[in-house]
Amino acid sequence: MKPILMTLGDPCGIGPEIVAKTWVREPVCAQQCCVVGDADVMARAVALSSETAHLRVQVLSALSDWKPAAADTLCVWQIAEKRQGHATYGPYGQVSAGAGRLAGDAVVAATRAALDGQARALVTAPLNKEALHAAGAPYDQYPGHTELLQDEAAKHAAVPPAQMPVRMMLANPELRTVLVTIHMSLRQALDAITTSSVFETLRITHQALLPILGRSPRMAVAGVNPHAGEGGLFGNEEQTVLIPAIEQAQALGMQALGPYAPDTVFMRARHTSEHPGEFDVVLAMYHDQGLIPVKYLGVEQGVNVTLGLPLIRTSPDHGTAFDIAGRGIADPSSLQQALRMAVQLADARDARG
Repeated sequence: MKPILMTLGDPCGIGPEIVAKTWVREPVCAQQCCVVGDADVMARAVALSSETAHLRVQVLSALSDWKPAAADTLCVWQIAEKRQGHATYGPYGQVSAGAGRLAGDAVVAATRAALDGQARALVTAPLNKEALHAAGAPYDQYPGHTELLQDEAAKHAAVPPAQMPVRMMLANPELRTVLVTIHMSLRQALDAITTSSVFETLRITHQALLPILGRSPRMAVAGVNPHAGEGGLFGNEEQTVLIPAIEQAQALGMQALGPYAPDTVFMRARHTSEHPGEFDVVLAMYHDQGLIPVKYLGVEQGVNVTLGLPLIRTSPDHGTAFDIAGRGIADPSSLQQALRMAVQLADARDARG
């Protein structure tokens, strides 16, 4: 069996700590997972909590050395040139260029291994965008994980990044949302919401959810404007941009629906035991429109899934939490959910052959 790779995230944030806690709480880790990063950083994180203090950090110089381990053994693929103590990257809770570089290097190493078929899936702990930029080239050109993953996948396929379109899906047990635009200003996002970008999001979402659901997903498109434009009174993007994209998707047999008023469509899609959702997923036009409702339902349950990549990648839906880093109190629930989702997706892919 090939491992599921878990990057350690920013060494100055809560990433290493929640990785260690997830290792203890999820038995699948010792049997199926390998941490990518620096063993000394993980040893420092293990010592933060009595829950994880019993873990023994095992260092792997090559991923090919990985094999299922005992429950008390945390395997680390050492990708730094040499083992370095946490002090090398700066204190907990502060932006550090060295920490940003290690976090970026871990993502690149894990992504390339997954693209080469050496891993079943990739689960990434949070990195800090400011630290990533402080690390300099090549990481200062990426707003975050998603764009870095896209670029690596495009290089592997020998195509321009534009020919490797990806989308961010945030999901919890009650709601899924996929973003048409991701890390850009709201002003830039409005220009990026085009018929082609909305249609491409529908196509990617349909293709990703079809094998998970076993049927065509019901995709609700959120409007750009208040009340979905109110028939053009508050903007005409619904008529000129969204409806043509929806019609294109429908012509190909997809269940694309809307556009719907953004202030109610997420409530309509929310699935609970008392209220089955009307839709399987909502397409949000920009970052905060889609992420606020998912995170409001509970950050600890949210999972970020990157759609459109030739690999499985999930992550928690929170950041590095510098304000509590190093205190041993970080909640690993979202990372646990991300790992479970990665296992589910990998198992489903393996079952399809």
